[in-house]
Amino acid sequence: MARFMRPEVRAALWRWREVIFAAGLAAVGLWAAQSLGVVRWIGWTMVALGAALAVAGVQRARFRQDGQGPGIVALDERRLVYMGPLTGGAMDVSDLTQLELEPQALPAPHWILTGVGGQVLEIPVNAEGADELFDVFAALPGIRTHAMLDVLQRTPDARVTVWQKVRPLLH
Repeated sequence: MARFMRPEVRAALWRWREVIFAAGLAAVGLWAAQSLGVVRWIGWTMVALGAALAVAGVQRARFRQDGQGPGIVALDERRLVYMGPLTGGAMDVSDLTQLELEPQALPAPHWILTGVGGQVLEIPVNAEGADELFDVFAALPGIRTHAMLDVLQRTPDARVTVWQKVRPLLH
């Protein structure tokens, strides 16, 4: 079946796969909701679940890039690793203190992750496996996910701080 589809169409369907699945689940739920009794309530539950999955899927699809950029991103037990052709490094997610987007980096914009000791990890937004970063970033305390996605979509002219760890004041 893959030979009958243009690569761009296949890539678009794969990018939006979670939204397509959620729409299918909601459609089956609407069909089941037309029944009587318990099946009706199961159908409406499936519709609600499909709507929630669709919202999350849209966010993930907006975050995903083509994955054809330089380097590979891996996440293993809350340890983020980037292996690139010129740079690379590893950082524990709990050590992350600041997240920035550098739109002027070449060949593609980069996420700039700063750690506790000033360690910096630069990851291209289109690196292979960079879509795993969405879960890491969404779990940061106090991050505004929609603001992060807006910054990524509009690609500003200068470096933008997306999230910064709140430091406790001692008086």
